[in-house]
Amino acid sequence: FDVFPDKVEMIDMDKENFAISSSSASEAAFDATVGCIEDIIMENEFQQLQHSFMEKYYTEFDDSDENKLTYTQIFNDYVDLLEKHLEQQLTERISDFNMNTFIPLLMERKEEVTPDILDMLLTFTDFMAFKEMFLEYKAVRKQHIGHCRILHALQSVMSMTCIYE
Repeated sequence: FDVFPDKVEMIDMDKENFAISSSSASEAAFDATVGCIEDIIMENEFQQLQHSFMEKYYTEFDDSDENKLTYTQIFNDYVDLLEKHLEQQLTERISDFNMNTFIPLLMERKEEVTPDILDMLLTFTDFMAFKEMFLEYKAVRKQHIGHCRILHALQSVMSMTCIYE
């Protein structure tokens, strides 16, 4: 005889509801953390730190299969500067934030994070992603300088044309 069959079912339902609400809370915490990361990396302070660092070292990188020994020190300095800045900002904004806990969760749920954010975060842990970021920066920088020279040449021609008209 089962005197309280509904009670057992009720307890099981409560456990399910608890699991669902616990899951919802962890999803909300993950989403909030990713939102904070997006905010931080879009802020002027982070952008300036990253830009200054890349501006300082982009000429060191070349697109060869062989990696120079200097890349390792540059990579370590980059991680020290930018990852620590990000972690410090997250700790200020999220009281119980822990990077060592968050990284495995991020890797587990990476499909939920926008590709730009994930790519930027990978530059802290994946050397090849870091190197690729520098090579892309160098290519854009080179292209930008080329465009500036063309614009300057066009401006010179235009001003000469105005003088002779």
